Amino acid sequence: MNQPVSPSQNQPKNQSENQIITQSEPNRASQKLYESVGNFAKIDHARTGRTGFPEVIWGKDKTAEQIAEIMRVMEGRHPVVMATRVSAEKYQTIQTELPQTTYFETARICAILPLEPLPTRPGRLSILTAGTADLPVAEEAAVTAELCGFAVTRLWDVGVAGIHRLLSNQHVINESDVLIVAAGMEGALPSVVAGLADCPVIAVPTSIGYGASFQGLAPLLTMLNSCATGIGVVNIDNGFGAAILAGQILRTAAKISNAMSSTK
Repeated sequence: MNQPVSPSQNQPKNQSENQIITQSEPNRASQKLYESVGNFAKIDHARTGRTGFPEVIWGKDKTAEQIAEIMRVMEGRHPVVMATRVSAEKYQTIQTELPQTTYFETARICAILPLEPLPTRPGRLSILTAGTADLPVAEEAAVTAELCGFAVTRLWDVGVAGIHRLLSNQHVINESDVLIVAAGMEGALPSVVAGLADCPVIAVPTSIGYGASFQGLAPLLTMLNSCATGIGVVNIDNGFGAAILAGQILRTAAKISNAMSSTK
């Protein structure tokens, strides 16, 4: 087994499985850095402090047994444990080992939820899709944001082919602090939304469309080349990344607001 790389020369060279690695003085002596799970994973326990949410398990390329073992170890240290891109078939095996898990089918997310609801974080997050086919990516973003503690407004199927659907719901845009917009095909919707919004827009290209959409490359390039300002673009189909970025924006805004209030 590869031994974990220590952040300090003062760390012991040999670490046993499941041993928690801590950072030595003067760098946050009490902070738990990571924990080995078998010989296949190292859980980053410090991620919550950096991003506001525990490390999330990428489920697509792991076995159900690996996912279950990682979740079991994380459960004792984090109020929410989450795995993305988990198929329904894989979840059946996970649920056998961890019956306390919940499965969000459209989002393809498997999670262990807190026993008590977490407090709602400040900020208004809305998620829009161009079409119904974008829902798996959009729901991945929505469920991730909700598990992070944010309230989410959903607005589906408001693409530019019927722009009146978007314009008749402009109040959703006006009331939002951050917007996530998922679109396939030519990917025009984020530009239109950004032209109407006074808040950051996170664009998510999806792999929906005919041949020349190149499995999401065409909308990705459209979004990167948007004339509208205030747009950030994440990778193709990356609803999870969009939600975490939105959460970071809202958390930072809350910290700035609290700091300003404390100086008055």
